[in-house]
Amino acid sequence: MQDFNFIKPTNLEEVSSLLINYKDKARLIAGGTDLIIALREERLPSNLEIIIDISHLKELDYIREEGGYLRIGSGATHVEIAQNELIKRYAPLLSQAASLIGSPQIRNRGSIAGNIVTASPAADAVPALIVLDSRLVIRKGQEKREELLQKVFVGPYKVNLKSDELVEEIYFKKLPQKAKSDFSKLVRRNAVDKSRVNLAVVAQQNEDKKVIDIKISAGSITPLPQRFKEAEDLLLGEIPTANLIQKTGEKVAEEMMVKSGYRWSTEYKEPVVKSLMVRALNRVLEVE
Repeated sequence: MQDFNFIKPTNLEEVSSLLINYKDKARLIAGGTDLIIALREERLPSNLEIIIDISHLKELDYIREEGGYLRIGSGATHVEIAQNELIKRYAPLLSQAASLIGSPQIRNRGSIAGNIVTASPAADAVPALIVLDSRLVIRKGQEKREELLQKVFVGPYKVNLKSDELVEEIYFKKLPQKAKSDFSKLVRRNAVDKSRVNLAVVAQQNEDKKVIDIKISAGSITPLPQRFKEAEDLLLGEIPTANLIQKTGEKVAEEMMVKSGYRWSTEYKEPVVKSLMVRALNRVLEVE
């Protein structure tokens, strides 16, 4: 196992200074659910000099309401998000997603930012955050910038964050009172396994039952987390029918094929994606 220094800063400013000084020779650890495995398997960069522990920083561990937004500190754990009353009320699908991540041990330790920056195609929180139009507050020293969550991902396990930057906060608008949302996932054996498919949906209908807002995202079926715009367009402005719901499920499966190509898993994923999508849409939409 390679040698490195383990540092436990007292505040966020100290963390930022260390990242600027060490750049790609430093790694952050919050929950450590991915980093510890990489360390054991000796998959960390050979030039690693320090690991910076941020798990104890209260500056990064919060969930609060500000005006029409919910703001989540990057150090908030999955269990905190799953159990938080603000999340349950204004973004229930994120509470659902967080409650289904891994094992109880992973949910107790893993952080929301860790789930994002690891950029695993199977990350459960990410599709839920995407359909919430989440944005990241990214810090470098005293400077901050914002980025739409979806634009952070550049490839499987790759994000466009520089080595001297860290995610400080995730925020999004509270869902309207009449909006409905849903998160569902399929695993191979049990909850500890990675998702084979996960789906997140936000939808809203007007008094005439026309769909005035629809957002669909999924994990484990495309290389990058993203919205399924063509499927959304089938429903937007329409009064849902059973036939239209079926077509939308088929369109999501079709978009998966276009974006991912044919792989060994496609044979079972295509009908599964369609079926899960149809069920999710029936839960969030009133169908004629």
